[in-house]
Amino acid sequence: MTMNRRRFMYLAVALVALNSFFWLAQGSFALPRALIDQFFGPRMIRAEVLVQTPNGAQDFFIDRGVIRALTPGSIIIREKNGDMVPIQISGSATVTGPGGRTFSIALLRRGLRVVVIRVANEPAEAIQVEGLGGP
Repeated sequence: MTMNRRRFMYLAVALVALNSFFWLAQGSFALPRALIDQFFGPRMIRAEVLVQTPNGAQDFFIDRGVIRALTPGSIIIREKNGDMVPIQISGSATVTGPGGRTFSIALLRRGLRVVVIRVANEPAEAIQVEGLGGP
């Protein structure tokens, strides 16, 4: 009986050690927050992000800038580097404000600072309003 208790004790110690390792090391397996902020933080102008899916990869474009013109179904934003980018907008696009509330597309105005997320070659489905003015 003592041999079984000894094996159980070794197994228990090994499992506690393994659990402690993963608990303490969980943050180091992810990308550092500073690296994420550097690429996707407030200094980001434009990004293309590829996401692995079961059927291949999906291509997303992210644009940040100030709305300069609005037309039915599209907006033109001016990015920090001075580029004027026309972006098609889906009629069912979600507009999210700084507090996380959702708004109608009709409330978009010239001069709003926005981040627009869209799948490549498709109209934008998500617009995040960051505030007023900017570059």
